[in-house]
Amino acid sequence: MAKEGISMQYDIKDINLAPQGKQRIEWADREMPVLRLIRERFEAEKPLAGIKLLACAHITTETANLARTLQAGGAESVLIASNPLSTQDDVAASLVADWNIPVMAMKGESTETYMRHVRAALDTDPNIIIDDGSDVVATMLKEKPELAKTIIGSTEETTTGIVRLEAMVKAGVLNFPAMAVNNAQTKHFFDNRYGTGQSTLDGVIRATNILLAGKTLVTVGYGWCGKGVAMRARGLGANVVVTEVDPIKAIEAVMDGFRVLPMSEAAQVGDFFITVTGNRHVIDREHFAAMKDGAIVCNSGHFDLELNLTALREMSNEVAQRRPFVEEYLGKNGKSVIVLGEGRLVNLAAAEGHPASVMDMSFANQALSAEYLVKNQGKLNAGVHVLPKEVDQEIAGLKLRAMGVRIDELTPEMVEYMNSWETGTEE
Repeated sequence: MAKEGISMQYDIKDINLAPQGKQRIEWADREMPVLRLIRERFEAEKPLAGIKLLACAHITTETANLARTLQAGGAESVLIASNPLSTQDDVAASLVADWNIPVMAMKGESTETYMRHVRAALDTDPNIIIDDGSDVVATMLKEKPELAKTIIGSTEETTTGIVRLEAMVKAGVLNFPAMAVNNAQTKHFFDNRYGTGQSTLDGVIRATNILLAGKTLVTVGYGWCGKGVAMRARGLGANVVVTEVDPIKAIEAVMDGFRVLPMSEAAQVGDFFITVTGNRHVIDREHFAAMKDGAIVCNSGHFDLELNLTALREMSNEVAQRRPFVEEYLGKNGKSVIVLGEGRLVNLAAAEGHPASVMDMSFANQALSAEYLVKNQGKLNAGVHVLPKEVDQEIAGLKLRAMGVRIDELTPEMVEYMNSWETGTEE
């Protein structure tokens, strides 16, 4: 259902899903106390008043509460999906019906529809872009570079997107500040590790209903997301193998008690494969050819190109749908490979994504990054920036307070010692 009014344009599946969406949004809000505190302050201070904001994100209950917070701060926002399979249609409907926030997103939308939404959102002439994978920023720089003159800055949620932003810096095309939200400690330590770890395996289990205990699960990549997946998979009884290209991360995986193999060898022993690298074709043609019959493959990195599905299709006689979000590629060699969620983010395609309590900190970073860009307009150089350490610590402190956890504080004597080079061994 698409509708355009005087002040808002939206393109969603069914506005009648709004009551269910509102109930779920309010349920998630119970687990997001940090964002709720920020929303209360934003409501009083209106730090984003007059700001036009474009948010490209997974349209989930947690994102809805971020959108409500930005709205409370005075921003005029439009939301689009960052992934074709991550939209929760009832949430999109509720944002439109209950909060008057324009959304252009539908679960299962085509690439053509997605790009149409990106371009329509850019037509609103945003001052701030909240991006998830840097598609919006890349499209703007390629197709509407004149908008860069009115852009205050952007924020980026993903490792993949930050890699693209850094490539833009090297190419000399990023001419405004971009906040690397993903690099905040209260984001990647928790969202990437605990959120991705739990939600990815939740997606795998919901899609397949296969017992992980006793199976060999290959985690492709041992960054923060890979650490989370490997840790949770071991907790469920899987025999975890890690593949890596970074020797430091590889030795860390070994020290953490995991078996580390090259992908060419891991492909032969794995029952499940989960990619979390942010890179291209980390499972390629030769790896599919080496897999066991019935091996299950999925991705929890941002883009589906982590899996070379084009090659897999060329190697197959037929692709059969076995369950929702479960496709079996019947190979010409007589073996089959099973792909979950079309190779897209399995935790959002086949499940509900990260728990709200984890996204509470991630979206607190997004809200405060938008405020930081506005407060420092004209003061930040073009390029990639990290939110100041004190803001990161403020978010962590708010989360601890909400959890009822108290910690120590440095005494004046300790502070003096930390700032002095003269004091050493005491007599």
